[in-house]
Amino acid sequence: MKSFDIPEYYRSSIITPLKEFRRKRDKLKRDFTPTMLDFGPIRILIARHFGFCYGVENAVEIAYKAIAENPGKQIYLLSEMIHNPDVNADLQERGVRFIMDTKGNQLIPWAALTADDIVIIPAFGTTLETQSRLSAIGLDVAKYDTTCPFVEKVWNKASQIGQKNYTVIVHGKPSHEETRATFSHSKEAAPTIVVKDMAQTQRLAKYITGELPATDFYTEFAGQYSVEFDPTRDLERIGVVNQTTMLASDTQGIADYLKQVMASKYGSTGETDETHFANTRDTLCYATNDNQDATYALLKYPAEFAIVAGGYNSSNTSHIVELCEEKLPTYFIESEQKILSDTLIRHFDSHKKQEIVTENFIPGTRPVTMLLTCGASCPDIVIEGILLKLIQFFPDAESMETVMGKVMEQSESPL
Repeated sequence: MKSFDIPEYYRSSIITPLKEFRRKRDKLKRDFTPTMLDFGPIRILIARHFGFCYGVENAVEIAYKAIAENPGKQIYLLSEMIHNPDVNADLQERGVRFIMDTKGNQLIPWAALTADDIVIIPAFGTTLETQSRLSAIGLDVAKYDTTCPFVEKVWNKASQIGQKNYTVIVHGKPSHEETRATFSHSKEAAPTIVVKDMAQTQRLAKYITGELPATDFYTEFAGQYSVEFDPTRDLERIGVVNQTTMLASDTQGIADYLKQVMASKYGSTGETDETHFANTRDTLCYATNDNQDATYALLKYPAEFAIVAGGYNSSNTSHIVELCEEKLPTYFIESEQKILSDTLIRHFDSHKKQEIVTENFIPGTRPVTMLLTCGASCPDIVIEGILLKLIQFFPDAESMETVMGKVMEQSESPL
C-alpha cells in the first residue's frame, strides 16, 4: 500500500513501530488478535487495527502539501479536514480557514473567496452544488481534493445502479458531510433516499409494501429524499449503499432486511436475483471493516474498562465506542489531557452528547486490564500520549523499553 508523507509529529516512536511490526507479521491481515503490553500492575490490550486509514493519510498529505506550495495565499477548507480536533487545530494555526462547519452552516461567505485562493476539499467529499459554486468563482476544485477513494467508490456504485434504473438507498447520518455529499452525487443518477438506521428502514419498508399511504412518506422522510421522489414508483427497484463510517453489520442488516422485503412482495428466484434488489456489497470501506473487526476481536478478552480515542464528532469512532459500551465501562476521550488524574477522567457521553467526569475509572484490582483503541482519524501520537499517561499512575510498572522489547521478540501470536 502507498506510503504517505504526513507530519512526523502525528507519528509515535512507540505506536507507529508497533503497528508496522504487526503489519509485517500479518501482511494478509488475517490475525485480528490485539497486542498485549504487560507492564505488571497494568496490562493494556491494543486493537490490531486502529488510527489513520488510507483515506485520512491521503487527506492529511494533500492538505499540508497545499500549505507548503502556496505561501502567502489564503487557504480554505470547506469544513473540517477529518473529524479530529488536533489535526484541524493545527491546520487552523497554520492559517487555514474553514468555510463551513460540519453541519454545512456558512462561516465565511462565498463572496469573500477569489479565484486566487486555495480551497481544499475534505476527506468526506462535497456536494455537486458546492463544486459548481467553487468552479463559478474560478477555483480549481480538483487540485487539492482529498476525497477518500472509498467514498468515491460509493458514489460510483450509486451511479452504476442508478443507470440500471434502481433507486439508491443511502444508509448514513443525514446531517453528516459524507452522507450529504453521497446524496448529492447519487441523486444526479437516480432517485435517492437516506435512512439513518434500521428503525427508519422498517418504516420505509411499510411504504414499499403499501402498508402506509404514500402521502405520509413526504412528511416522515422530509429532507432525506431527492426532488420528485415518488414512493409508489421509486421503491420497486432498490439498492443500498452507505456512509463508509457506519457499522458494517448495520448496513448489511439493512440491506438484508430490504432484500427480504422485496422478495416477499415481488417473489424471488434465488440469491442472484437482482430484478428488484441490486447487489452492492462491495461498497463497504476496508478500513472501517478492519477497525470494527479488530474491535470485536479485542472485546473477546476480559478487561475492566476500555478507552477509545478520537474526535467526538467522528462517526467511525462513535461506532467503536458503541461496540465497547455493550461489553464494559468505556471512556471516549480526545486525548490524554482528558485523563485528569489516576481517579478522574473527563469523557464524552454519546447518549447525553456532552462531556462528563467519572471518578475511580481505574479499578483497584491488580493487575488491572484495559482495552485501548481509536478511530480512523486519530494520530498515533494520541494513543502514545494516553498510554504514557496511564503508566505514570503505576510507579512499579515495567519500563516501556522492557515491555516493547518483549513484544518485538515474540515469534508467535502477540497473545
